Amino acid sequence: MKYALEPKNPTKACKAMGVDLKVSFKNTYETCRAIKGMNVQDAKKYLHAVLEKKRCIPYRRFTGGVGRCAQAKEFKTTQGRWPVKSVKVLLGLIQNAESNAEFKNLDSDNMKIEHIMVTEAQRGRRRTYRAHGRINPYMSSPCHIQMIMQEKEESVEKPATDAAPKRFTKRQLAKQRLKVGGGA
Repeated sequence: MKYALEPKNPTKACKAMGVDLKVSFKNTYETCRAIKGMNVQDAKKYLHAVLEKKRCIPYRRFTGGVGRCAQAKEFKTTQGRWPVKSVKVLLGLIQNAESNAEFKNLDSDNMKIEHIMVTEAQRGRRRTYRAHGRINPYMSSPCHIQMIMQEKEESVEKPATDAAPKRFTKRQLAKQRLKVGGGA
């Protein structure tokens, strides 16, 4: 599988990918959306808090049938859950990305989750047997995840340069003269 996005600076970035993961696409989508843009240490701390049910994952897109919880107020929404399986898979993916960062001699403590994307994989087909001899589909919704972590760049101050003299048009000069009161 190809990555949907290439990092801005490949020497300061690392990638990780999970293909055909047996976790719910919808739960994983919401979990990834919650950690996107976070520092790696903050994301791990947050996901461990979700496993302990101290914080929740806010549900914003796939909200059908999702109950309300008080912990979701932190995110200015009412609906939230604790998708344990998705969280465990994401923690494993973050650990994989950290290993890739160490291999490239990057500082894994100074990394930020720049890009994370979840896409639906091919559905698993099973069947369930119903009353009166009927059969219904019993399909799973696995997903693919791709993650790019970027090392934070140190901000460099802009050097102070000599300001070039401002140039005005004839019209601007005329307006200034009118404001001051010096007519012709």
